This record gives sequence, C-alpha cells and structure tokens, in this order.
Amino acid sequence: MKTLIQKVLVEENHSFACRTYRTPNFETNWHRHEEVELIVITEGYGTVMIGEYVGEYKSGDVYFIAANLPHWFKKNHHKITGSAVVLQFRKEILGYDLLQTPEMRNINALLQKDEGIALDKKLQSETGQLIKSLEFSENFNRMLLLFTILNRISTSKEFRVLTQNFSSNNITINPAIEKIIDYSFKYYLEPVKLQDIATLTKMSIPTFCRFFKKNIKKTYFEFLQDLRINHACKLLKNTDKPILEICYESGYNSWAHFSKQFKQVKKMTPSSYRKKFSEN
Repeated sequence: MKTLIQKVLVEENHSFACRTYRTPNFETNWHRHEEVELIVITEGYGTVMIGEYVGEYKSGDVYFIAANLPHWFKKNHHKITGSAVVLQFRKEILGYDLLQTPEMRNINALLQKDEGIALDKKLQSETGQLIKSLEFSENFNRMLLLFTILNRISTSKEFRVLTQNFSSNNITINPAIEKIIDYSFKYYLEPVKLQDIATLTKMSIPTFCRFFKKNIKKTYFEFLQDLRINHACKLLKNTDKPILEICYESGYNSWAHFSKQFKQVKKMTPSSYRKKFSEN
C-alpha cells in the first residue's frame, strides 16, 4: 500500500490552495502530496517529521516542503490547539517556459530541489506575513504574492535544510507505519524494546527493522533518539531544571549515553546548547 497521498482541494477561480487548517483539521498523519507546500504555524507546538528529519515546531515557524516529500506535524498533547496557514501549489501552474527564463533562475532552482527547509530570522517573519496575506488575496495579487514569496526564499540564506534527496515516489508503506509512529510519540520517554514494536506490527524483529529503515530512512533507535533529544532540547530551552534531571526525564538512564547522543545529534554539549539559547 502506498503512502497516504493527500488530495489538495483548490477552490473555483483559483489555481492553487492557501487556507487555514485548525484543530481538528490540522491533524494529518504521515502523508505526501504532489504539491509544493509552504506552511506557517499560527498556534500550537509539537514534533515535526519531514522526510527523515525529526524536530520541534512552534507557533511562528515556517517550512518549505518539496512536492512528494512525506511529512507529519504531531501536537505534543491532544488538548493543544493546532493551527497553520498552508499554501500548496503545483509547479506546473508557474509555466515551464517561464521557469526557464534567466529572471526565474533562482525560483526554478528552488523548485527543482527535493528538500524540506525551515526558514529563519527575518525571512521567517516576512514570509509568514506574506503567506497570511495571500490567504485573503484574489486575482493577480495572489500570483504576485506567490512569486514574491518564492523569490524571497530562493535568494536568501536565512534557512536550514532539514532533509534532502528523500526519494518518496517509489516508497511502499504499510499502514503500520502510522501505528508505529503514533505509538512512539506516546511512549518514547519510556523503555522501548524492539520486540514490543515488532509485535505491534505483527512482524519479526529483522523484518520490522528492514521495514522501518526503508520507509523512514533511519533505524528505529535512531528515530527514537531524535524524539528523546528533541524533548531534552525543549527542557533545556524552556526550564531551569538541572541537566542531569533532564537526562532522566528524556528517556535515558545513563548520563554518558545521553551526553554522547546529544553531541551526536546537536554537535554540541547539553550545557552549550542551553547557554546558546539563554544568550539569545
């Protein structure tokens, strides 16, 4: 069975979609679509998966997601309200010949990339406002704003590449992938055994490991590590708890193991990470 492919509805007299999705319509499981997506988070916080990337999202964040790149925004708690303005368009509406012109070189290069990116700093703020404005624009102004947004992103360096070259067109996914991810979001702070996950999917351990690596492009324990380190980062940024306490609250029972994995994922120590955000 193929990945959940979302059909994007485009209103009459429009060539692309831009609308607000709010709880419960904000909640969409692991999926992809043929449209390029730009999304600005307007309410809520939680964990985002784009391709093999796992990280934290919060209100104000803006993401560019290439066509056919699987993604999932998962709220941290079911009682949290999630909301976002989502802009989705097919590259074809911009016109092949137009995209080949010298003036469109940067935008064309952006649209050719199979990437998921997170916008930063001034680019994030400006693009977020433009997307919100586009939602209520009509006629030529809609297309003008779309080109303006793409031009700003394609000529800026204020973004982080989260994932790239994540080939999804030929991926076959069993519905169990959503069950695995959902289970992991619920229990990643507790001891997790491969046998438990394999039993959940009715697979042997070797079959499950191959299955997960094929679909998420990383091992299950690498995925679990990302969830736990992401949780630790939130505690380091938003609380004054001792780092050793954060280690245990993030699903680790060994400081050495936590410290090693944190440095592996974030390229710095937990104390350096906290200092970086306290200075900001």
